[in-house]
Amino acid sequence: MTENAADQVRESVDKVYRSESRRILATLIRLLGDFDLAEDALHDAFRAALERWPKEGVPDNPRAWLIATGRFKGIDAMRRRVRFDSSQTAISEQLYGEASDIASLDDESVEDDRLRLIFTCCHPALAPESRTALTLREVCGLTTEEIARAFLTPPPTLAQRIVRAKTKIREARIPYQVPSPAELPQRLDTVLQVIYLVFNEGYSASFGASLTRSDLSSEAIRLGRLLLELLPEPEVMGLLALMLLHESRRSARVSPTGDLILLEDQDRSLWNRAQIAEGTTLIERALSSRRFGPYTLQAAIAALHAEATEPAATDWSQIVGLYDLLLRAEPSPVIELNRAVAVAMRDGSEAGLALIDAILARGELADNYPAYAARADLCRRLGKTADARSSYHRALELTGLEPERRFLERRLAELKN
Repeated sequence: MTENAADQVRESVDKVYRSESRRILATLIRLLGDFDLAEDALHDAFRAALERWPKEGVPDNPRAWLIATGRFKGIDAMRRRVRFDSSQTAISEQLYGEASDIASLDDESVEDDRLRLIFTCCHPALAPESRTALTLREVCGLTTEEIARAFLTPPPTLAQRIVRAKTKIREARIPYQVPSPAELPQRLDTVLQVIYLVFNEGYSASFGASLTRSDLSSEAIRLGRLLLELLPEPEVMGLLALMLLHESRRSARVSPTGDLILLEDQDRSLWNRAQIAEGTTLIERALSSRRFGPYTLQAAIAALHAEATEPAATDWSQIVGLYDLLLRAEPSPVIELNRAVAVAMRDGSEAGLALIDAILARGELADNYPAYAARADLCRRLGKTADARSSYHRALELTGLEPERRFLERRLAELKN
């Protein structure tokens, strides 16, 4: 094989890793019954692909090849353990006996493995904070640092949570399966939270050179659709609607050069009307049930933005009213902040600034980038240049996302003119 052909194969391996590695891992966890063993097997399988595909060519079904290879690598690792732990003998022999049917790896069950894995990671036997951290790490492949940022928690603390969760799953023999209908409701809240956190990381990345990660937001929407098929509850509809309505604005949120474009400055002709229509239909279904909750309320707010043909047409009074309902359903300083911005649009910048200053005075959002970015913007609008500059500098300290940094730096430069 020529050097150019070998490079193309390596690029193929990288592409498969980016698009398929989490699905492959989920299936390997099901097949091997152990998180750490499956993770080692996943990496062994991709190493084997890097060694063999340049010589043998890329297989017709790379995912099935990698799953089958990973499975055998995992079994081999388990057999090596047998020398030290005789209790592993029966398990390894059973797995080896099941491992010959490679064709069975490419059926619909493989597509659903990540959903099974989510419910395993969200099992009630695990601590609540560990459920979300484990799911984000294992199902979606977020790094410990990304998860820690989402939770405002030190990375070593998050790493320990993940280790403890894996140990609990192994020791408690938590099954890798979708719960029964009777068990589903008590597990739903955590699953919804996890999916939404995944979507948020894809829709507005926590750090890096790119504002968005479409792979994560698309995956969250796919998981939301699967969950809706499994459990057509109002809040599942609400969450899927919320994600679709936010996702509909993706093309308008970033300039051709990768710079951030605020909602009020977006070209609304670029918004995806099909996603808006689907999201609106889901909201109507959820609201008609009269059993909706926070996700449906957030989706209703997003729908009001989607309905406005221009910024001036936005129904800010109704949005503030929905935030009032949302605060009663789910009190949160972040929701208070969003409501304060809506109040500023309805009643004027001074009213919104007073609310934001009150939130910051309590210290609850002391390290929150959006809070200082919002405060800076309102101060700018009010001509409070020194306060605006101070808040922009604080926001710059708090964001690790390059498009946000460039936006803030432009705002600071404008204040000097």
